[in-house]
Amino acid sequence: MQRLDLKQLLSQKLSPQQIQFIKLLQVPTAELEARIKEELEMNPALEEGDVADEPATDNDDSNSDADEDFDNTEDDFAEDEARRDDDDVDLGDYLNDDEIAGYKMQGDGPGDEEDREMPIAFTGSLTDALMDQLGFLNLDPKQMAIGEQLIGSIDQDGYIRRELQAISNDLAFSQNIDASEQEIEDVLRRIQAFDPPGIAARDLQECLLLQLERREPDEITEVAEQIIHDCFDEFTKKHYAKIQQKLELEDYELKAAIDLILKLNPKPGGTGGATRVQYVIPDFIITNEDGELQLSLNARNAPDLRISRSYADMFDAYDKGSKKDKKLKETVTFVKQKLDAAKWFIDAIKQRQNTLLRTMEAILRRQYDYFLEGDESKLKPMILKDIAEDIGMDISTVSRVANSKSVQTEFGIIPLKFFFSEGIATDAGEDASSREVKAILKDIIDAENKAKPLSDDKIEKMLNEKGYNIARRTVAKYREQLNIPVARLRKEL
Repeated sequence: MQRLDLKQLLSQKLSPQQIQFIKLLQVPTAELEARIKEELEMNPALEEGDVADEPATDNDDSNSDADEDFDNTEDDFAEDEARRDDDDVDLGDYLNDDEIAGYKMQGDGPGDEEDREMPIAFTGSLTDALMDQLGFLNLDPKQMAIGEQLIGSIDQDGYIRRELQAISNDLAFSQNIDASEQEIEDVLRRIQAFDPPGIAARDLQECLLLQLERREPDEITEVAEQIIHDCFDEFTKKHYAKIQQKLELEDYELKAAIDLILKLNPKPGGTGGATRVQYVIPDFIITNEDGELQLSLNARNAPDLRISRSYADMFDAYDKGSKKDKKLKETVTFVKQKLDAAKWFIDAIKQRQNTLLRTMEAILRRQYDYFLEGDESKLKPMILKDIAEDIGMDISTVSRVANSKSVQTEFGIIPLKFFFSEGIATDAGEDASSREVKAILKDIIDAENKAKPLSDDKIEKMLNEKGYNIARRTVAKYREQLNIPVARLRKEL
């Protein structure tokens, strides 16, 4: 009998209102405005505006359902679902002016929205920048066409990986331009002089040489060019002894040249392949007011929405008119559906705000020391289950917030998932955050003798000596997550 009950419980389906709330919860702040605009276009019963925009009525002292706290999503949505299933139209739900009044979301921090968002622009267009530089060259129409074709062939890392013969064929077929490989090579050389240094190279070796050619000539630069030009294969395999023997270099010459090469950019295109500017807009803002942290929700999470007054007037007309008018009743039934949808959307938006704030408040309480100083060693072990238990919500709800939201701090904009990490047992009987262990691991590697880099086994022993009970395989995992190579590849002269 118990198994049957369990199966029945698992087979329950989410209501449309719960699904709507879940979808809205996942939407980041940057996309919420577009989602609200979409709903406004689909539902004429939903309008933008605060309750203060409404004219005064005789019922303004009434309490509004939209102004109540919705601490239990399932109960609120279940009540709306029950009303929807009622065959009779209950005018009492709609004739009260405050029932249809707008609401102002709570929890907004002080200050102007423009000052609070602090969006960060990531990237512009590499192609546009190169085309601008191409325009400064005194090229004839044929050379300009070749240049445009070459720039269009540059990938997001900044390389031209297509053969010049293939580019020549493209010009012939698409633009009816007969260009030899030498003509294309001539224009390519001029593009390779553009910024950023190393752009339009055909392979890594050429990319590094192009950057070295830009530098002021000196002894070390010449050695570096010689290494890349004559010993590139040995360099990629870190066979420094062979390079030193082949080029008859002194120890200091080899070390200085290798250090110079390692500072060059292997991907001069970077993320420049993007065609538009992108922004990160934080969902939360944490400020430090004289040693006391203040949390607020980004104002974009607090839209002013209300139910249309004209739709209420339709109900008022129906209430005063003949209840036997079938056509009017059908119209009002349609209007009721739109009003229901508008109320559900408003409720879901408010529940979204409530859930966001409760989740972030719980994170702030657990990581308060970190938010005060920005010191990663102050991060405490924290998993999704911890926050779910703190706020009395399901782990999946916390996960949706953590995976799609970010917080603005004095140390930058940080994704919430950054704060979740497993704990590592210590000799003191406490748990240390995996981020704390990673920070110590990085410090150990930064301080190692680069001529004799530490193996994972040695790092494991050093961490154990510091009181962190960690296995070698975990050391390897953390090292890889930090993008730190194995000891052999960290070796330097």
